[in-house]
Amino acid sequence: MTKSDLVNQIAIATGYDKATVSVILESTMATIKKNIAEGENIYLRGFGSFINKTRAAKVGRNISRSMTVYVPEHKIPSFKPANDFMSMVRNQ
Repeated sequence: MTKSDLVNQIAIATGYDKATVSVILESTMATIKKNIAEGENIYLRGFGSFINKTRAAKVGRNISRSMTVYVPEHKIPSFKPANDFMSMVRNQ
């Protein structure tokens, strides 16, 4: 499913025009990205959580040059689905 498909389905379900739904969806995604980038977690009850995970520093390997490289600690965005959501997917 693409973003366009999602906009179409939401527009049909809500009765709003596609342009309005598209603006709302874009605004929602921008807000989620902004808050995650600022280090805040977002919790949507019944759907899931958008969280920042911290990856520990480690020694990696560049296999093309056959040398070790240091990978510093860094944060990555992550999504953890709610239990209701997970059970819904498992039962399909």
